Amino acid sequence: MDILRTISSPADLRAVPAADLPQLAGEIRAFLVDSLSRTGGHLGPNLGAVELTIALHRVFEVPILFDTGHQTYVHKMLTGRLDQFDTLRTRGGMSGYPSRAESDYDWIENSHASVALSHADGLARNLGRVVAVVGDGSLTGGMAWEALSSIASDQVPVIIVVNDNGRSYAPTVGNPLAVLEAAGIPVHGPVYGHDCGEIEKSLKNASLHDAPLALHIRTHKGHGYPHVLNDELHHSTGAYDPATGIGRTGGETWTDVFSQELLSHFSHRDDLVAITAAMPGPTGLAPIAASYPDRFRDVGIAEQHAVASAAGMARAGQHPVVAIYSTFFHRAFDQLLLDVSLHQLPTTFILDRAGVTGSDGPSHNGLWDMALCSTVPGLKLAAPRDARTLRLALEQALDVDDGPTVIRFPKGEAPQRDGRPESRELDAPGVLDLLAGNPAPNDVLIVGIGAMADIAVGVHDLLTDVGIPSSVVSPLWAAPVPAVLIDLASQARHIVTIEDGVVRGGIGSLIAESLDDAGHDLPVQRFGVPTVFPSHGSRAEILAYCGLAPGTIAEKVVLRLCR
Repeated sequence: MDILRTISSPADLRAVPAADLPQLAGEIRAFLVDSLSRTGGHLGPNLGAVELTIALHRVFEVPILFDTGHQTYVHKMLTGRLDQFDTLRTRGGMSGYPSRAESDYDWIENSHASVALSHADGLARNLGRVVAVVGDGSLTGGMAWEALSSIASDQVPVIIVVNDNGRSYAPTVGNPLAVLEAAGIPVHGPVYGHDCGEIEKSLKNASLHDAPLALHIRTHKGHGYPHVLNDELHHSTGAYDPATGIGRTGGETWTDVFSQELLSHFSHRDDLVAITAAMPGPTGLAPIAASYPDRFRDVGIAEQHAVASAAGMARAGQHPVVAIYSTFFHRAFDQLLLDVSLHQLPTTFILDRAGVTGSDGPSHNGLWDMALCSTVPGLKLAAPRDARTLRLALEQALDVDDGPTVIRFPKGEAPQRDGRPESRELDAPGVLDLLAGNPAPNDVLIVGIGAMADIAVGVHDLLTDVGIPSSVVSPLWAAPVPAVLIDLASQARHIVTIEDGVVRGGIGSLIAESLDDAGHDLPVQRFGVPTVFPSHGSRAEILAYCGLAPGTIAEKVVLRLCR
């Protein structure tokens, strides 16, 4: 790391002789492969952006915005944060995305695709020239197209650097460059993206223009590390062996369970179609794409279009299954509300990575889906707590024919309940299950929503230790609130709700409102995520930070009961 260790700012980078830049690029790649093998992170995108990022900081001293923000690791290395990489994505450590708290070189904290051009449009109108680096499929998003129209029509001085690696998570759909040309923005290139001198020369030529223009840079995701090339599994990776690129394996994930169960339904349901927004692999739809290509659609990074298109499919007699990360689902709320629910169209939405996701930070936590979905008329929302209830939820959702269904589940391994006593059903399958205790009048009723069921049982155990009788129930379908849950809660002296979404307007609030509507004046103590943007860290650390550890909850319940 002879050269890399001498660089703490772009000014230092500009002092490096041009002949030494290939060596610097090699040092950066070696550092990335070694460091991320321990912490995990977005390896492939950053290996592909090494020479481009070097050239950008050598040529420009104006704001540089990256879309998406996961391709900024090299940018961080060249702006004084090299020594922080051992803390990448850990609690209190360096973020995996741009962070204004870390550096003045990070202008925006973006991590959702297709937004940087809009930021650039606003900045450039006031500050002058701005550079926007768009890549990993971000030009497939409609918001980027709207920004391009604005930039072109008003001749806003934005230099658009298209980091064209042909992929987001998966191969890019459509022809993003045609959008630039259609907007009237001249496109220069293509330029080979792994030659520092060639890129730097092209960027210097671009810097001479006052009008908007685009520079087409062709790069290879994972360049220089053969174990990553064209492997969408290494878009973002956990810890791995740097010699082989093979990561650590765990048990069956929630996504695995969903994927296998959906595939089984596709085999005997000709009306099913699957839709995703640039993420067939991460959302579990890759097996559907392989086995039923004529019943699968990847619309690119265009969640609004995905949902509205699904509405059209449902209107034509199909049952769409739309799989999207919870954090990206917010973009399509209007379409869910007015294009699907208003029309009472049978469409199933799978919200992967719901709740606290952890290491990817505030923009990737799926904390708002339950609060949003609980306001949608006619929508049914399921929060399975383990692999068995996920399979049950999907089976039931696919039979709903009068409106949308939503199934949300977290990141990571799905509990199997092996070796544990089966829960007792208090109603029809999937309506309400008793997990601990025996409901009785004047007891505490603890409602564990989805993946928080285990924490709810932990609270029950702690209350039992101090002589407070309680029971734990878990509704598979959390919204609307099952009538049997309201009947059971009406007999308790105190109700506790625990969820891994925002507590304001969440399922706990919905239960309290439902009890009030039924004429029951009962205390409901709600536990969930406060109105904050939790930073990055492990799921357990973030849950503890939000007060969602069994000990913390039990202590607050005891204090309330002792008032």
